[in-house]
Amino acid sequence: MEKQVAIVGYAQTGYGSYVDASREILVLEAAAGALRSAGISREVLDTVVTATNDYMDGRTISNMRLVEPSGAWFKDESKVEMDGAYAVLYAMMRILSGDHDVAMVIGASQASVYPTYIPGVMMLDPTFDRERWLLNEVSAGALQARAYMDAYGATEEQIAGISVKNLRNAAGNPLAVRRMPVLTVDDVMDSRMLYSPIRELNAFPPSDGACSVILASSEKAEQITDNPVWIHGVGFSHDSYLTERPLDKLGSLKQAADRAYAAAGISDAKDQVDVAEVHENFSHEELMAYEALGFCGEGRGSALLESGATKMNGELPVNPSGGALAANAACAAGLARIAEAALQVRGEAGSHQVKGVKTALAHGQTGLCAQENIVFILGGE
Repeated sequence: MEKQVAIVGYAQTGYGSYVDASREILVLEAAAGALRSAGISREVLDTVVTATNDYMDGRTISNMRLVEPSGAWFKDESKVEMDGAYAVLYAMMRILSGDHDVAMVIGASQASVYPTYIPGVMMLDPTFDRERWLLNEVSAGALQARAYMDAYGATEEQIAGISVKNLRNAAGNPLAVRRMPVLTVDDVMDSRMLYSPIRELNAFPPSDGACSVILASSEKAEQITDNPVWIHGVGFSHDSYLTERPLDKLGSLKQAADRAYAAAGISDAKDQVDVAEVHENFSHEELMAYEALGFCGEGRGSALLESGATKMNGELPVNPSGGALAANAACAAGLARIAEAALQVRGEAGSHQVKGVKTALAHGQTGLCAQENIVFILGGE
């Protein structure tokens, strides 16, 4: 990329249930934390991009009440619907346009105020699938899991292994909802069945929370910090509706990754990426992501997991934070992957830090069965 954009600050709230708080308080906490992280004041910001969802918020123009807590008053302010990883792309494009130098991106959701897993119904075809009330986020994910298992022979126990790895990792992440240092495959298999083969510990926990990331042009970044995290490449892709595409692979994630790798000059992802933060709404999606991201061959995701390569001490750790299985605020889950990847590059991830990280991958998704995917490649100096 000819011009570069860097991450110069970030912050996350804790994730969980904040029924006595409000979205505005969560956004205020994340915004203030990111400004402190970058060591700058609100006045330095040129533009603010929020990621929220009108349906989940129960109000139209859901960003209008976030102007003050996000620090966006008298600033150029805009909104991206759903995942904050896409808001980072939007903010990055604003900086690359030359119109802005410093941008704050904030994603926030409050799952405690809407029915669990129901919002996905609104993504369905309104004339047929939505009217039948058979599909939702989890039942669609179950169809995806079964298609992958049938195509490549993955077992429920192997899929449960992703939950074990990630939720054990989350024990080192003080912000996570699920912190399970002694979780076993049997524990996952004994958890409540949602839609076969997806059990409760195979699915993301709907969470309240917010995440904020501050971006800056190369000139401003070097003025703000001695340790910028550069965005070396980004790629995104949007697939067809879930009934019009094969569900046994993540085609749009592969396209997104290939574009990000090309921009970042990566020819061998398994060898050149030091750590990956993958947005896995369900355990099986991480296995599928291994293949789409080029970490292993098609159908070899389970073998890669069982080799130990993606564990914290493996050659390519995936989701040292615990991933979205450990905490998932819907509009902040992908943005949190970016913040966590930046933490790894800076060596600031604390008890879930991976040693020697120079290049990190961050992945976000939206839509049923990972319909849309976005990949960022981050690195230090």
